[in-house]
Amino acid sequence: MLGPHCTENPPSLSSTCGEGNIQEIGGLQTYVTGDPNSKLAILLAADAFGYEAPKLRSLADKIAALGFLVVVPDLFNGDPFSFEKPREAWSTAHTPDKGCEDAKNVVDALRSRGVLKVGAAGFCWGGMAVVRLAKYDCIDAAVLLHPGPITQDQIKEVKCPIAILGAEIDNYAPPELLKQLGEVLAEKSEVDSYVKIFPGVGHGWSVRYEDDDEFGVKSAEESHVDLMNWFAKHIK
Repeated sequence: MLGPHCTENPPSLSSTCGEGNIQEIGGLQTYVTGDPNSKLAILLAADAFGYEAPKLRSLADKIAALGFLVVVPDLFNGDPFSFEKPREAWSTAHTPDKGCEDAKNVVDALRSRGVLKVGAAGFCWGGMAVVRLAKYDCIDAAVLLHPGPITQDQIKEVKCPIAILGAEIDNYAPPELLKQLGEVLAEKSEVDSYVKIFPGVGHGWSVRYEDDDEFGVKSAEESHVDLMNWFAKHIK
């Protein structure tokens, strides 16, 4: 179920924001940006507010500038969280397991178009979907940013290089848990991994920072650089 920190500082959604366009991929409406002929793709799995969040699309455009084809699928099928909706009912309708299956369909569609390597990054709710995705052979690298609750058992199943970028102030993925997950990953010598905890920021900071918060903006930009460096290293 979505907690209060999952929905702090909500974005003003816009169906027309960003430099890309909307296409149907894997049966889902998807924001697409970057070189359509690229053989290297990055999938971004949104937080509960969905794929029309301007800061998320701006990050997609930034990643696309590196030469990737970037896709942000509507994993909520037109039903992102809003405060008018009961949290429990919304959470029941939109589980990370379902998000993972839908994301797999998008990845399969990308590969059918000739894409050779795919990375996936997930934010909050999207992080829970991507950690599930990472146990399959369909993606080649993953990044989790301030994910919702994930377990050591889920991390043990990860098959691809994975980076976890967490917040110091986070009830869902607190630093103590992230350190434990890092220890689990350290025992998986076959999987490249990286765990980083950003001081002074809270859950959701990488895509829901306040524009007038200089420290928050700087921390978010640092997380974006880490994400892009991880994909530059593994999706090539």
